[in-house]
Amino acid sequence: MRSSRRHPLLLPALLCAVAVLAARPTSAEGESGAEPGISAQVARLYEDASVAARQYEAGHQEAEAQRSRAQRAEELLERERQDIAVLHGDLGRIARAQYREGGGLPITAQLLLADSPEELMRGQRAVWQADLAVNNAISKSRRAEERLAADEAKAQEQWQALDRRNAELADIKRTIQVKLDEARSVLQGQADAAVVAGSCRGAVRLDQPQTDLTRAWVPPVETYELSASFGSGGERWTNRHTGQDFAVPIGTPVRAAGAGRVVKVSCGGAFGIAIVVRHPGGYYTQYAHLAAVTVDQGEQVAAGQWIGQSGTSGNSTGPHLHFEVRVTPELGSGIDPVPWLAERGVRL
Repeated sequence: MRSSRRHPLLLPALLCAVAVLAARPTSAEGESGAEPGISAQVARLYEDASVAARQYEAGHQEAEAQRSRAQRAEELLERERQDIAVLHGDLGRIARAQYREGGGLPITAQLLLADSPEELMRGQRAVWQADLAVNNAISKSRRAEERLAADEAKAQEQWQALDRRNAELADIKRTIQVKLDEARSVLQGQADAAVVAGSCRGAVRLDQPQTDLTRAWVPPVETYELSASFGSGGERWTNRHTGQDFAVPIGTPVRAAGAGRVVKVSCGGAFGIAIVVRHPGGYYTQYAHLAAVTVDQGEQVAAGQWIGQSGTSGNSTGPHLHFEVRVTPELGSGIDPVPWLAERGVRL
């Protein structure tokens, strides 16, 4: 599921943003809870990468439109080349006709061969008309060739601009991605150390996104691919898989699926760093294998509020969010999250 937000292509602004990112500190002042440090940096870079990806997509669409314009210009050039070939053919026919009709003879020879002055004048008029046709054809051909050369130069400039645009967009995207990958690695390293120690680092306080208060329930992550499903088998589970996995990169913001209260924050065992939220009606949701948490136990949360960042802590083969719906806060009371969410208007 992709975000429906769209941003216009602002290439100069994005270039400036990359420069600002390079100068950002790795920690933020004035934020409560645990030192945000790399978590805040990952969150910012994650949003920047998301914006860059959308702008890259918009730029790619514009590049494709420019490519279409350049291809149309190439088609026009081809027609111009064909027109010039026709003109050259006309010149050849005129020259051959003039030669056959004596147009190439000097005036003295024409006087000697002419049977009468009238015949000579008719021949001269024919020669003048042929010369005029040749000159006009030559002039038209030269103008067409000059126009062709100018159009070819313009088309070449368009292709070069297209290549520059694509290279700039790719470089911007690559720069942000490199920074994000480095920050994600540090963030996951801190998470792994916390799990080994069995001690949570505490909540990091990040700038929260604007939540959609008109929706009571949302997917736990905004953009994802579904992986292991509820009840599936696997070597890493004692019996069956107890939740729904969302394949997402490390540092992806994890959202509360609905309003509720955080009843548990844990940092050890198979689930690694995990959060359990109790919702009205007696249901619980769990968010596991996190890299960081942004809420404390006992805290009230709203639907769509960031409560953590995804990772691969605990018994995990790769970055993903393990999401469970339970009828108690404890493992073993899980139900299939997919139909449960669908009943609440969230179709994965």
